[in-house]
Amino acid sequence: MEEQKSKVILHGMWASTYSKRVEIALKLKGISYEYVEEDLKNKTETLIQLNPVHKKIPLLVHDGKPVAESQVILDYIDETWMSSPRFYPEDPYERAQVRFWISYINQHVFDVMARVLYQKGEAATRSVEVARERFEVLEEGLKKHFPNKIIRGNDDVGLLDIIIIASFGVHKVFHEAIGVEIIDPVNTPTLYNWIEQLQQLPVIKEVEVPHDRLVTFLQKYRQEHLQQAANA
Repeated sequence: MEEQKSKVILHGMWASTYSKRVEIALKLKGISYEYVEEDLKNKTETLIQLNPVHKKIPLLVHDGKPVAESQVILDYIDETWMSSPRFYPEDPYERAQVRFWISYINQHVFDVMARVLYQKGEAATRSVEVARERFEVLEEGLKKHFPNKIIRGNDDVGLLDIIIIASFGVHKVFHEAIGVEIIDPVNTPTLYNWIEQLQQLPVIKEVEVPHDRLVTFLQKYRQEHLQQAANA
């Protein structure tokens, strides 16, 4: 099989949601790969040389050829390894909806979650309000365009699912780390149940980060950022 003939290397970082997206995609496709954990404060020369524009993770190296940027990598994986599951629906309209809501998550939801993590006081309160407003929009969009979502196995997982679970699968960790709950079964039942279904899949369990380790990491990362802001 092509997967066995190819040499695939992923440069990533264990707590990065963008890196996690690529890990999930590779696992879903059954692609064997070598994983290189990067220290973002002391990146490998290989990463810098192969991704000279951004010098960031994730970086996929396929038979010596580098592919950078998580969304580009995900599309590359789906177009190179055409085995099931395919990441986009066959129907053009459904495909367009998947692309739209992925764009919405990337541009309008994920960034405000980061602001909540980095802020405190009134600024944090306002960011939480904005986050809840945007999650409400996402909730209604998922309910309208993807009704009765059922995930029984890997073949039911597409690109939108990958983005959702990688971005929001740690929402309970986020809640414990900073005391803010935005995704819950009452206010965002569609999204909450979507995440719960995905988390039952063995392939998702394989790439899960230990809960306590991530809580500690987020708390430390938050304190470092707040301290830097106070000293600026």
